[in-house]
Amino acid sequence: MTPLNFRLLDLNLLRVFDEVMAERSLTRAAHKLAITQPAVSNAMRRLRDAVGDDLLVRSGQGVEPTPRALALWPAVRAALAGLQDSLAPGAFDPATTNSTFVLAMADATAATLVPPLVEILEREAPGISVRVLPLTTRDPRRLLEEEAADMAVGYFPAVLADLTAREQSGAAVAFDSRRLYDGEYLCVMRQGHPLAAEPLTLDRYCAARHMLVSFSGRPFGFIDEALASLGRKRHVVITVNQFFTAGRVVVNSDLLTVLPRHFVPVTGIAHRLELRQLPLNVQAVHVDALWRLRSPQQAAYDWLLQALTRSAQRTFAL
Repeated sequence: MTPLNFRLLDLNLLRVFDEVMAERSLTRAAHKLAITQPAVSNAMRRLRDAVGDDLLVRSGQGVEPTPRALALWPAVRAALAGLQDSLAPGAFDPATTNSTFVLAMADATAATLVPPLVEILEREAPGISVRVLPLTTRDPRRLLEEEAADMAVGYFPAVLADLTAREQSGAAVAFDSRRLYDGEYLCVMRQGHPLAAEPLTLDRYCAARHMLVSFSGRPFGFIDEALASLGRKRHVVITVNQFFTAGRVVVNSDLLTVLPRHFVPVTGIAHRLELRQLPLNVQAVHVDALWRLRSPQQAAYDWLLQALTRSAQRTFAL
């Protein structure tokens, strides 16, 4: 393979390469770059010839990167981001920008972060709008890749473990994350529940009937994983996809559920609920922001992350 002569490389090809890698589609990349699809195809052909690798293979309606493309992308993206920051420092001004951010999060997370976030927007960024979508998965990477959301906020232990493993192995990582706060989950039941008058033992907990908040609808969550490690299981009789719904059902039934401690006061029915520590050890619940690395919006994302961090700090300082 002929060595690449970097001095002869058209650096515009790297901008096209970055957009194609981000979109996994020549058509969408062409739309974002405001050029024709044949122009994108030609640019990728020229880059392929320059580096001596196909870089892309067709897959369904889009394209998939080769291992060489995945290895190149982080360096290309970092270089483009550094160049943009040098040429247009401070380009994002929240006080004068008219932008819309789309956030995906569960209702309990939204109840925690959105009220103080609204105050920050009104005070510092009156032209910025935020749309909140329901989070329906513990792995929102496809949601972010398809640009259905700019950022997802929630509990993503498997995703973060996978990203860490990829980074440690030297593989390309297309996402970044930031810890916003740590949550504690409690067993919740209605006042007057038969178990409310006695200690909540593991045996009593497993023998009860349960409601599970499950984004996927699967009757198995992190509590069930912890029980399985002890050789135990519980009887989940119904799943719902919202914490508010779980609270409303539990207060009128003999079901048990698990809710975030900080969420219970905002349900409006906290005075009708009994809270108990779970009778088993469960892994810490970390709430993280997750987003796709995308250089043109990094300054805006930095501000949004700062605003979400301040929202969490204000909530948990109360």
